[in-house]
Amino acid sequence: MAELASHLTLWLQSPAADQEDFELDSIQAEPGPIPIVSSDEGRWVGSIVTPDVWTSLVAWDVLVAEIKQFDRSVREGVAAMGIELVSPQSPDGCSGRVDRAG
Repeated sequence: MAELASHLTLWLQSPAADQEDFELDSIQAEPGPIPIVSSDEGRWVGSIVTPDVWTSLVAWDVLVAEIKQFDRSVREGVAAMGIELVSPQSPDGCSGRVDRAG
């Protein structure tokens, strides 16, 4: 979940995010476990678990708000376990790096 949250946050930071589809590129996960596909009217969100099921169209601003809430929730949950996630826009460029709080 932390990796997905990090990649979604990085995707939102892209200048063309509102024009691009999203697919998680991960060594640890199947390609595109949570694809987000754009259209002129909004975005569809799917899952490789149920490949024939997609959400109804989601407005861009609603999608952005939900992704930000997801990222906050994941960070809070991970922090409660004593793990600090490094911000995707960190100066050291380590997206999604995890440090054990000591």
